[in-house]
Amino acid sequence: MERFEQKVVLITGAGSGLGRAVALQVAKEGAKLSLVDLNEKGLEETKNEVQKVAPNAEILLVKANVANEEEVKNYVDKTVQTFGTIDGFFNNAGIEGKQNLTEDFGSDEFRKVVDINLNGVFYGLKYVLKVMKENGTGHIVNTASVGGIRGVGNQSGYAASKHGVVGLTRNSAIEYGQYGITINAIAPGAIMTPMVEGSLKQIGGEEGWEEVGKAFVEPNPMKRFGKPEEVGYLTAFLLSDQAGFVNATVVPIDGGQSFKY
Repeated sequence: MERFEQKVVLITGAGSGLGRAVALQVAKEGAKLSLVDLNEKGLEETKNEVQKVAPNAEILLVKANVANEEEVKNYVDKTVQTFGTIDGFFNNAGIEGKQNLTEDFGSDEFRKVVDINLNGVFYGLKYVLKVMKENGTGHIVNTASVGGIRGVGNQSGYAASKHGVVGLTRNSAIEYGQYGITINAIAPGAIMTPMVEGSLKQIGGEEGWEEVGKAFVEPNPMKRFGKPEEVGYLTAFLLSDQAGFVNATVVPIDGGQSFKY
């Protein structure tokens, strides 16, 4: 029996990057998918990719802005209406925002990043936990970042929001373990996703971003970027019953860089 056979997995930020990678992995293992993103084109592309590896996968697509509480409630309600339950939740949608020193970081930009990265994760927890508590079981993985466990510089909004995700993860995990629910977070480092590519382009421009990328990973003990599918393997494990006693944990996936002095 596959790990996610007859399981319903809800994924935000599913239109690209880590969300897509996790969708592909759990679909290959039998999951029914509820895929959420603001980018409808990205959602369709993810659906097409999933159908290549899991032709019989049941897939619901929901367009939603995770910073809007009503839209979050709606994507949870639609998932339950369609599939009857939620077994796993990859609470993943996020943005980096513009890079700048704290004194020059725009207040509107700060609010925007926190609204999506932190408030969006909170809203997701708020409505999904009600479903899982009623069921007496469930697995949640929030996307934090190495920027949520240490300073990275020039990213006030991102760092603040991702540190907040770590706090929410640990607090909620302590509250809901008694109901058979595990809540963990992943802390990705430099994984080659569209968001990371965009970050490198902020630094090096369209012509120079690849050279910036090479320099960026030079200090990494593994001397490379991570791959989205590597995050998919980790997240799928944490969303599965095999990780039933893993709770309130933040797992870095960064080649060891966050532990390097």
